[in-house]
Amino acid sequence: MAKRKRKKRMARGQWSTRDISMLRRLFPTNPTSRVARKLGRKTDAVKKKASRMGLKKDNRYLRRIGRA
Repeated sequence: MAKRKRKKRMARGQWSTRDISMLRRLFPTNPTSRVARKLGRKTDAVKKKASRMGLKKDNRYLRRIGRA
């Protein structure tokens, strides 16, 4: 049986460089709940981090979901 590679756990609340780059790439064009699932974090944590980083939803995405 092959061993599974374990993801190195970080202290609670810390964001890895990989997580931050994934957030930058996914947040503008995806639902926040989907981004949170992919990152393994709560939706509120993703919203707060995105806000602190100055990330916003893309205008085309907002129009597509009827919010702009």
